[in-house]
Amino acid sequence: MPVRRFYKLYLSPSRKYVKTLKNLLGFVPGNLSLYRLAFRHKSVAQNVKKGVKNSNERLEFLGDAVLGSVVAEVLFKLYPYKDEGFLTELRSKIVNRANLNQLGRKLGFDKLVEYDNRMISTTRQGSLLGDAFEALVGAVYLDKGYDFTKNFLINHIIKSHIDIHTLEQTETNFKSKLIEWCQRHGKDITFEQITNLEGESSKLFTITVNIDGEAMGQGKEFSKKLAEKLAAEKTCEALGI
Repeated sequence: MPVRRFYKLYLSPSRKYVKTLKNLLGFVPGNLSLYRLAFRHKSVAQNVKKGVKNSNERLEFLGDAVLGSVVAEVLFKLYPYKDEGFLTELRSKIVNRANLNQLGRKLGFDKLVEYDNRMISTTRQGSLLGDAFEALVGAVYLDKGYDFTKNFLINHIIKSHIDIHTLEQTETNFKSKLIEWCQRHGKDITFEQITNLEGESSKLFTITVNIDGEAMGQGKEFSKKLAEKLAAEKTCEALGI
């Protein structure tokens, strides 16, 4: 065993945390501060520079992109004869917030995420796990590089915890779910197609969900149906549905 790895596991002041991460992830982390940051919600973060907090939000942004890239490649190779619409929809099912929240709970993230429960409603606490999962992917990427992260996601996460073929047959209709919620609570809901930003493809659809006149979620896809589903999913996430 390399000396640095031995030290982290058995001698360092953080050895208990390192062992927890090793049991969770299957490897010994290098830059431990990245992993601590991945599990720190903004509710317990502090300002470090120009209003930027030392929370997991930036890592979440990075991890979302890396995760999407890896899942896209997996699906591209797994379904060589399926079109873009099919691949996009299946990727959305894998990386949607509800699925990532469930995955984070299964992996035991609820014991690692730091947050202030006085600032977060019970309905919003579930999304902490999905956010932390994406942030963790970002941490692994910065610590170990893309190839390592890709192998970690495929072998430790996707093969072990995600049944792609079952998800393929599962209909996750966020739009219907959102409409039903609005009807139940007496809310007015509209799906509005808005003008794309300058430089964006003319084939791209941008849909915004408005609830009682307030914009709640937005989706961009090359299919109007998929853009509406993405906007509905983001709205469901924002409302904690």
